[in-house]
Amino acid sequence: MSEAQEVPVTELSFEAAMAELERVVGRLEGGEVPLADSIRLYERGDALRRRCEELLKEAEAKVEQITTDADGRPTGVTPLDE
Repeated sequence: MSEAQEVPVTELSFEAAMAELERVVGRLEGGEVPLADSIRLYERGDALRRRCEELLKEAEAKVEQITTDADGRPTGVTPLDE
């Protein structure tokens, strides 16, 4: 994907960000990328890593809000803003 076609990191789902991050790491590890492109790829990769962390934290917060009964069965969720 060229720079002009790159989707903003903030619009990517976790799966899409992780897949792109894997491609970026693969290209950087391959050592065939010119220095200027390596820097751009590294910056994109860092943004992708932060996006994945952000989405994981959101998912963890939602899981933590799941309520259970005395037997540990899910009974519902508590809104995140409470």
